[in-house]
Amino acid sequence: MNLDTLRLFVDTARKLSFAAVAEAHEVNPSSVSRTIAQLEKHLGFRLFQRTTRTMTLTESGEIYLQRVEDILNKLDEAEEQARRVHAEPVGTLRMTSSISFGEHIIVPLLPTFRHNYPSLKLELLFTDANLDLVSDNIDLAIRFGRGITGNVIVSKLFSTTYRIVASKEYLKRFPVAKDPEDLKHHRCTVYALPGFRSEWSFRLRQAGKDASVKKVQIQSGTVLASMLSLRSVVLGGDGPALLPDWLVGSDIAKGNLVDLFPEYEATARDFDTAAWLVYPSRDYLPHKVRVMIEFLKEHVAGLLRVSSARGRSH
Repeated sequence: MNLDTLRLFVDTARKLSFAAVAEAHEVNPSSVSRTIAQLEKHLGFRLFQRTTRTMTLTESGEIYLQRVEDILNKLDEAEEQARRVHAEPVGTLRMTSSISFGEHIIVPLLPTFRHNYPSLKLELLFTDANLDLVSDNIDLAIRFGRGITGNVIVSKLFSTTYRIVASKEYLKRFPVAKDPEDLKHHRCTVYALPGFRSEWSFRLRQAGKDASVKKVQIQSGTVLASMLSLRSVVLGGDGPALLPDWLVGSDIAKGNLVDLFPEYEATARDFDTAAWLVYPSRDYLPHKVRVMIEFLKEHVAGLLRVSSARGRSH
Protein backbone atom coordinates (compact mmCIF):
# COMPACT_ATOMS: atom_id res chain seq x y z
CA MET A 1 0.00 0.00 0.00
CA ASN A 2 1.33 3.47 -0.89
CA LEU A 3 0.35 7.05 -0.17
CA ASP A 4 -1.16 7.54 -3.62
CA THR A 5 -3.63 4.73 -2.88
CA LEU A 6 -4.61 6.30 0.43
CA ARG A 7 -5.05 9.73 -1.16
CA LEU A 8 -7.19 8.18 -3.89
CA PHE A 9 -9.33 6.51 -1.22
CA VAL A 10 -9.81 9.82 0.63
CA ASP A 11 -10.72 11.60 -2.60
CA THR A 12 -13.22 8.86 -3.44
CA ALA A 13 -14.74 9.12 0.04
CA ARG A 14 -15.20 12.88 -0.46
CA LYS A 15 -16.67 12.73 -3.94
CA LEU A 16 -18.43 9.32 -3.72
CA SER A 17 -18.00 8.93 -7.47
CA PHE A 18 -15.38 6.95 -9.37
CA ALA A 19 -16.03 9.09 -12.45
CA ALA A 20 -15.46 12.38 -10.57
CA VAL A 21 -12.24 11.09 -8.99
CA ALA A 22 -11.03 9.73 -12.33
CA GLU A 23 -11.62 13.11 -13.97
CA ALA A 24 -9.73 14.94 -11.21
CA HIS A 25 -6.78 12.52 -11.45
CA GLU A 26 -6.96 12.25 -15.26
CA VAL A 27 -7.25 8.45 -15.23
CA ASN A 28 -9.87 5.93 -16.31
CA PRO A 29 -12.76 5.28 -13.86
CA SER A 30 -12.00 1.56 -14.04
CA SER A 31 -8.51 2.31 -12.70
CA VAL A 32 -9.99 4.06 -9.66
CA SER A 33 -12.43 1.21 -9.08
CA ARG A 34 -9.64 -1.34 -9.38
CA THR A 35 -7.41 0.55 -6.89
CA ILE A 36 -10.23 0.73 -4.32
CA ALA A 37 -11.00 -2.97 -4.82
CA GLN A 38 -7.33 -3.86 -4.25
CA LEU A 39 -7.28 -1.74 -1.08
CA GLU A 40 -10.42 -3.47 0.20
CA LYS A 41 -8.85 -6.86 -0.53
CA HIS A 42 -5.71 -5.85 1.37
CA LEU A 43 -7.76 -4.64 4.35
CA GLY A 44 -10.15 -7.57 4.37
CA PHE A 45 -13.33 -5.46 4.56
CA ARG A 46 -15.46 -3.29 2.30
CA LEU A 47 -14.93 0.47 2.38
CA PHE A 48 -17.93 1.36 0.21
CA GLN A 49 -21.43 0.10 -0.40
CA ARG A 50 -21.96 0.36 -4.15
CA THR A 51 -25.03 0.03 -6.33
CA THR A 52 -25.56 1.01 -9.96
CA ARG A 53 -26.65 4.49 -8.81
CA THR A 54 -25.19 5.25 -5.41
CA MET A 55 -22.03 4.90 -3.37
CA THR A 56 -21.75 5.30 0.39
CA LEU A 57 -19.08 4.61 2.98
CA THR A 58 -19.53 1.55 5.16
CA GLU A 59 -19.18 1.89 8.93
CA SER A 60 -15.68 0.44 8.65
CA GLY A 61 -14.99 2.83 5.79
CA GLU A 62 -15.97 5.82 7.95
CA ILE A 63 -13.57 4.74 10.71
CA TYR A 64 -10.77 4.04 8.25
CA LEU A 65 -11.31 7.42 6.53
CA GLN A 66 -10.99 9.30 9.81
CA ARG A 67 -7.72 7.56 10.67
CA VAL A 68 -6.24 7.84 7.18
CA GLU A 69 -7.07 11.54 6.89
CA ASP A 70 -5.37 12.18 10.22
CA ILE A 71 -2.25 10.31 9.06
CA LEU A 72 -2.13 12.11 5.70
CA ASN A 73 -2.60 15.49 7.35
CA LYS A 74 0.32 14.81 9.69
CA LEU A 75 2.48 13.70 6.77
CA ASP A 76 1.54 16.84 4.84
CA GLU A 77 2.38 18.95 7.86
CA ALA A 78 5.77 17.30 8.24
CA GLU A 79 6.53 17.81 4.54
CA GLU A 80 5.33 21.43 4.74
CA GLN A 81 7.53 22.23 7.73
CA ALA A 82 10.54 20.69 6.03
CA ARG A 83 9.90 22.71 2.86
CA ARG A 84 9.73 25.97 4.80
CA VAL A 85 13.46 25.63 5.38
CA HIS A 86 13.81 26.59 1.71
CA ALA A 87 11.17 29.37 2.14
CA GLU A 88 9.65 28.89 -1.33
CA PRO A 89 6.17 27.34 -1.64
CA VAL A 90 5.71 24.57 -4.18
CA GLY A 91 2.87 22.36 -5.39
CA THR A 92 -0.54 23.38 -6.69
CA LEU A 93 -2.86 25.94 -5.12
CA ARG A 94 -6.54 25.62 -6.05
CA MET A 95 -8.41 28.86 -5.40
CA THR A 96 -11.96 29.96 -6.18
CA SER A 97 -13.82 33.27 -6.25
CA SER A 98 -16.76 34.86 -8.03
CA ILE A 99 -16.28 35.46 -11.76
CA SER A 100 -16.41 39.24 -11.48
CA PHE A 101 -13.97 39.49 -8.55
CA GLY A 102 -11.64 36.94 -10.10
CA GLU A 103 -11.46 38.58 -13.50
CA HIS A 104 -11.46 42.20 -12.29
CA ILE A 105 -9.21 41.94 -9.22
CA ILE A 106 -7.33 38.62 -9.13
CA VAL A 107 -6.28 38.24 -12.78
CA PRO A 108 -4.41 41.60 -12.97
CA LEU A 109 -2.38 40.56 -9.91
CA LEU A 110 -1.31 37.18 -11.31
CA PRO A 111 1.89 38.34 -13.06
CA THR A 112 3.18 39.78 -9.77
CA PHE A 113 2.27 36.65 -7.83
CA ARG A 114 3.83 34.35 -10.43
CA HIS A 115 7.01 36.45 -10.38
CA ASN A 116 7.17 36.21 -6.59
CA TYR A 117 6.43 32.46 -6.42
CA PRO A 118 7.51 30.83 -9.70
CA SER A 119 7.50 27.28 -8.28
CA LEU A 120 3.86 27.42 -7.19
CA LYS A 121 1.28 26.26 -9.71
CA LEU A 122 -2.14 27.95 -9.65
CA GLU A 123 -5.54 26.51 -10.53
CA LEU A 124 -8.14 29.29 -10.44
CA LEU A 125 -11.83 28.42 -10.51
CA PHE A 126 -13.91 31.54 -11.12
CA THR A 127 -17.57 30.70 -10.60
CA ASP A 128 -20.59 32.31 -8.95
CA ALA A 129 -21.43 28.97 -7.31
CA ASN A 130 -20.06 28.23 -3.84
CA LEU A 131 -17.88 25.19 -4.42
CA ASP A 132 -17.47 22.68 -1.61
CA LEU A 133 -13.97 23.17 -0.25
CA VAL A 134 -13.49 19.52 0.66
CA SER A 135 -15.10 17.60 -2.19
CA ASP A 136 -13.72 20.03 -4.81
CA ASN A 137 -10.25 20.07 -3.22
CA ILE A 138 -10.24 23.85 -2.80
CA ASP A 139 -7.31 25.31 -0.86
CA LEU A 140 -8.64 28.86 -0.62
CA ALA A 141 -11.91 30.61 -1.44
CA ILE A 142 -12.95 34.27 -1.52
CA ARG A 143 -16.56 34.78 -0.49
CA PHE A 144 -18.78 37.75 0.29
CA GLY A 145 -21.39 38.39 2.96
CA ARG A 146 -21.96 39.44 6.56
CA GLY A 147 -20.14 36.35 7.77
CA ILE A 148 -19.19 32.80 6.83
CA THR A 149 -20.33 29.76 8.80
CA GLY A 150 -19.41 26.09 8.70
CA ASN A 151 -16.42 23.92 9.48
CA VAL A 152 -13.95 26.31 7.86
CA ILE A 153 -11.35 28.88 8.85
CA VAL A 154 -12.22 32.48 7.95
CA SER A 155 -10.08 35.61 7.68
CA LYS A 156 -11.40 39.03 6.65
CA LEU A 157 -9.88 40.44 3.46
CA PHE A 158 -11.68 43.80 3.36
CA SER A 159 -15.00 45.43 4.21
CA THR A 160 -17.34 45.80 1.24
CA THR A 161 -19.26 48.94 0.37
CA TYR A 162 -21.71 49.61 -2.44
CA ARG A 163 -22.39 52.72 -4.49
CA ILE A 164 -25.18 53.88 -6.77
CA VAL A 165 -23.41 54.89 -9.97
CA ALA A 166 -24.25 56.25 -13.41
CA SER A 167 -22.28 57.66 -16.31
CA LYS A 168 -22.00 61.38 -17.04
CA GLU A 169 -23.71 60.76 -20.39
CA TYR A 170 -26.74 59.27 -18.62
CA LEU A 171 -26.89 62.17 -16.14
CA LYS A 172 -26.92 64.70 -18.98
CA ARG A 173 -30.10 63.10 -20.27
CA PHE A 174 -31.68 62.12 -16.97
CA PRO A 175 -30.44 64.23 -14.03
CA VAL A 176 -30.59 62.60 -10.60
CA ALA A 177 -31.13 64.64 -7.44
CA LYS A 178 -29.11 64.11 -4.25
CA ASP A 179 -31.89 62.21 -2.50
CA PRO A 180 -32.12 58.42 -3.06
CA GLU A 181 -35.92 58.79 -3.32
CA ASP A 182 -35.33 60.29 -6.75
CA LEU A 183 -34.41 56.83 -8.05
CA LYS A 184 -38.14 56.05 -8.21
CA HIS A 185 -38.24 58.10 -11.41
CA HIS A 186 -35.45 56.17 -13.15
CA ARG A 187 -35.20 52.78 -14.81
CA CYS A 188 -32.26 51.20 -13.01
CA THR A 189 -29.80 48.58 -14.20
CA VAL A 190 -29.99 45.72 -11.72
CA TYR A 191 -28.22 42.51 -10.74
CA ALA A 192 -30.22 39.34 -11.33
CA LEU A 193 -30.40 38.15 -7.73
CA PRO A 194 -33.41 38.16 -5.38
CA GLY A 195 -33.48 41.38 -3.38
CA PHE A 196 -31.48 43.40 -5.92
CA ARG A 197 -34.33 44.09 -8.35
CA SER A 198 -37.01 45.94 -6.40
CA GLU A 199 -35.67 47.73 -3.31
CA TRP A 200 -32.41 49.33 -2.22
CA SER A 201 -31.58 50.54 1.29
CA PHE A 202 -29.66 53.65 2.34
CA ARG A 203 -28.18 55.09 5.52
CA LEU A 204 -26.06 58.18 6.12
CA ARG A 205 -22.34 57.35 6.24
CA GLN A 206 -21.48 59.73 9.05
CA ALA A 207 -24.12 58.25 11.35
CA GLY A 208 -22.72 54.72 10.90
CA LYS A 209 -24.52 51.67 12.23
CA ASP A 210 -26.89 53.78 14.35
CA ALA A 211 -28.29 55.60 11.31
CA SER A 212 -31.92 55.12 10.34
CA VAL A 213 -32.37 53.08 7.16
CA LYS A 214 -34.24 54.50 4.19
CA LYS A 215 -35.73 51.93 1.80
CA VAL A 216 -36.36 53.00 -1.78
CA GLN A 217 -38.48 51.10 -4.27
CA ILE A 218 -36.87 50.94 -7.71
CA GLN A 219 -37.96 49.93 -11.17
CA SER A 220 -35.60 47.95 -13.35
CA GLY A 221 -34.79 48.63 -16.97
CA THR A 222 -32.03 46.10 -17.66
CA VAL A 223 -31.44 42.94 -15.58
CA LEU A 224 -28.08 41.20 -15.86
CA ALA A 225 -26.63 38.09 -14.21
CA SER A 226 -23.03 39.34 -14.36
CA MET A 227 -21.61 42.27 -12.38
CA LEU A 228 -18.98 42.77 -15.06
CA SER A 229 -21.72 43.11 -17.67
CA LEU A 230 -23.65 45.40 -15.32
CA ARG A 231 -20.64 47.69 -15.03
CA SER A 232 -20.10 47.71 -18.81
CA VAL A 233 -23.72 48.60 -19.52
CA VAL A 234 -23.72 51.45 -16.99
CA LEU A 235 -20.45 52.78 -18.43
CA GLY A 236 -22.22 52.74 -21.79
CA GLY A 237 -24.99 55.02 -20.54
CA ASP A 238 -27.68 52.74 -19.12
CA GLY A 239 -29.61 53.57 -15.93
CA PRO A 240 -28.17 53.82 -12.39
CA ALA A 241 -26.81 50.64 -10.82
CA LEU A 242 -25.87 49.39 -7.36
CA LEU A 243 -22.30 48.06 -7.62
CA PRO A 244 -19.51 47.22 -5.16
CA ASP A 245 -16.72 49.68 -4.55
CA TRP A 246 -14.06 47.14 -5.54
CA LEU A 247 -15.60 47.00 -9.02
CA VAL A 248 -16.28 50.70 -9.69
CA GLY A 249 -13.96 52.60 -7.34
CA SER A 250 -11.39 53.18 -10.10
CA ASP A 251 -14.13 54.21 -12.56
CA ILE A 252 -15.31 56.87 -10.10
CA ALA A 253 -11.74 58.02 -9.48
CA LYS A 254 -11.17 58.41 -13.24
CA GLY A 255 -14.47 60.24 -13.73
CA ASN A 256 -16.00 57.54 -15.92
CA LEU A 257 -18.79 56.96 -13.39
CA VAL A 258 -20.42 59.25 -10.85
CA ASP A 259 -21.22 58.22 -7.27
CA LEU A 260 -24.77 59.59 -7.07
CA PHE A 261 -25.10 59.60 -3.30
CA PRO A 262 -21.61 59.79 -1.74
CA GLU A 263 -23.01 60.76 1.64
CA TYR A 264 -24.98 57.51 1.84
CA GLU A 265 -24.15 53.84 2.29
CA ALA A 266 -26.25 51.67 0.01
CA THR A 267 -27.13 47.99 -0.15
CA ALA A 268 -29.66 45.59 -1.61
CA ARG A 269 -29.52 43.15 1.30
CA ASP A 270 -27.23 43.82 4.25
CA PHE A 271 -24.97 46.59 5.46
CA ASP A 272 -21.62 45.78 7.07
CA THR A 273 -20.59 43.01 4.69
CA ALA A 274 -17.08 41.91 3.78
CA ALA A 275 -14.91 39.80 1.51
CA TRP A 276 -13.64 36.74 3.37
CA LEU A 277 -10.73 34.40 2.82
CA VAL A 278 -12.00 30.90 3.53
CA TYR A 279 -10.05 27.65 3.76
CA PRO A 280 -10.76 24.13 5.06
CA SER A 281 -10.45 23.54 8.78
CA ARG A 282 -7.12 21.78 9.33
CA ASP A 283 -4.53 21.49 12.07
CA TYR A 284 -2.05 23.61 10.13
CA LEU A 285 -2.02 26.21 7.35
CA PRO A 286 -0.07 25.04 4.28
CA HIS A 287 2.72 27.35 3.22
CA LYS A 288 1.23 27.80 -0.27
CA VAL A 289 -2.06 29.01 1.27
CA ARG A 290 -0.28 31.27 3.74
CA VAL A 291 1.69 33.11 1.03
CA MET A 292 -1.45 33.63 -1.07
CA ILE A 293 -3.37 35.01 1.92
CA GLU A 294 -0.51 37.39 2.75
CA PHE A 295 -0.22 38.42 -0.90
CA LEU A 296 -3.95 39.16 -1.22
CA LYS A 297 -4.09 41.11 2.03
CA GLU A 298 -1.17 43.24 0.93
CA HIS A 299 -2.12 43.86 -2.70
CA VAL A 300 -5.93 43.68 -2.83
CA ALA A 301 -6.77 45.52 0.37
CA GLY A 302 -4.13 48.17 -0.33
CA LEU A 303 -5.31 48.64 -3.91
CA LEU A 304 -8.92 49.09 -2.83
CA ARG A 305 -8.04 51.56 -0.07
CA VAL A 306 -6.28 53.78 -2.60
CA SER A 307 -9.09 53.43 -5.14
CA SER A 308 -11.76 54.20 -2.55
CA ALA A 309 -9.92 57.27 -1.28
CA ARG A 310 -9.49 58.64 -4.81
CA GLY A 311 -13.15 57.97 -5.56
CA ARG A 312 -14.33 59.92 -2.50
CA SER A 313 -12.06 62.87 -3.22
CA HIS A 314 -12.86 63.06 -6.93
